[in-house]
Amino acid sequence: MSFSRDVKEELCKLLPSGRHCQIAELAAIISLCGKIEKDEHGQPRIRITTENLTLVRKYFMLVKDAFQGEVTIDRRQGVSSKKTHIYTLLIKKASVNRSILEAIKILDSQGNFHLIEGIVSNRIIQNACCKRAFVRGAFLASGSMSDPEKTYHFEIIMPSEKKAKQLQDAMLFFDVDAKIVIRKKYYVVYIKDGSQIVDILNVMEAHLALMELENVRIMKEMRNSINRKVNCEAANINKTVTAASKQLDDILYIEQSVGFDELTPQLEEIARLRIENPDASLKELGEMLSKPIGKSGVNHRLRKLSEIADSIREQRE
Repeated sequence: MSFSRDVKEELCKLLPSGRHCQIAELAAIISLCGKIEKDEHGQPRIRITTENLTLVRKYFMLVKDAFQGEVTIDRRQGVSSKKTHIYTLLIKKASVNRSILEAIKILDSQGNFHLIEGIVSNRIIQNACCKRAFVRGAFLASGSMSDPEKTYHFEIIMPSEKKAKQLQDAMLFFDVDAKIVIRKKYYVVYIKDGSQIVDILNVMEAHLALMELENVRIMKEMRNSINRKVNCEAANINKTVTAASKQLDDILYIEQSVGFDELTPQLEEIARLRIENPDASLKELGEMLSKPIGKSGVNHRLRKLSEIADSIREQRE
């Protein structure tokens, strides 16, 4: 199973205790996967069409628990693939259809429809708990997540800009800064920051998935930290080797061109030690001297030798 499916499986099992939250989650699902039509008696009816079996189970649970309604499920093979199936969900009783439509503020008591530009009524998602349920329902209906081992990406595909903006505002209530991008004819509400994806999983109350994602993030951070240290050490080694090679070249040039007779005893001693110990560090060279000195003292003497070599090169040119 994919990580995205694992998240949805966890959310499917979560049934809000408050009826108002169940209605908010139903409203999100109906808004994204539902169609309001009339039955054979001219009564309003909700039709849900989806390929997502997880969503089928969640919708069934919500309708049964919040409205004591029964859902009929029709399954047919998908057009694009023999492995996929399309599920059509209908609620048997006209009274239950009407109760749900009234609860989600699409239908009033006189039978009039109120579709506010296709978005969910803000009266349904006023409370923080209902906003959580609304985001959860939207993700179950039209969301997906990438495998965090590969990359961090969370998205919910919305059919209109106004619906996308409503979802974005609900996330922002919890300080989750989701972005919106147009993809073909859809509006995609997405998050790419790992810590923000952790936050949105917490908002939806997908706590098992949250812990799994945090474990992945910790392991990735550890690997990145180790790689940075290894790269830093490798760079330092390369720098040391390059510097030692330059020092040795300068010393050998002095020896071959003018000899060490003109050097001070201190410079001659460090020069001969460097020739004899080309791989030694500055600290090690300092400890080998007849009168040991620190790294800065050794570096000063070697730098002085390089200046002498450069001076001889200039004179000869």
